[in-house]
Amino acid sequence: MMKHEWIKSFPAAITVCDVHGIILEMNDKAIEVFQADGGEKLLGKNLLECHPEPARLQLAEMLKTEKPNYYTIEKRSANKLIYQVPWYQDGTYGGFVELSLPIPSEMPHFIRT
Repeated sequence: MMKHEWIKSFPAAITVCDVHGIILEMNDKAIEVFQADGGEKLLGKNLLECHPEPARLQLAEMLKTEKPNYYTIEKRSANKLIYQVPWYQDGTYGGFVELSLPIPSEMPHFIRT
């Protein structure tokens, strides 16, 4: 189903859902990251069913309002940037893409003009 093969082996987890929260695509890293939750078997499932409250309520609101969400987490000594944004096809809202990018605990920050 993936149109661009490079996404499959991209070293960050990419998960795509439709406007109802149905998981449409997962790259290899997302399948690996979510293996304990079903991995590839999550395709076709509703991501709202995969999250406890209050995350479920927040995700439902994001799907409804198309409002992006960004944050960082630390889990098992690994830091990640979570980037959740709506995607569009020909200007029509299609759902959300979540990127889960591993980041170092300390990294340079540049202010560019």
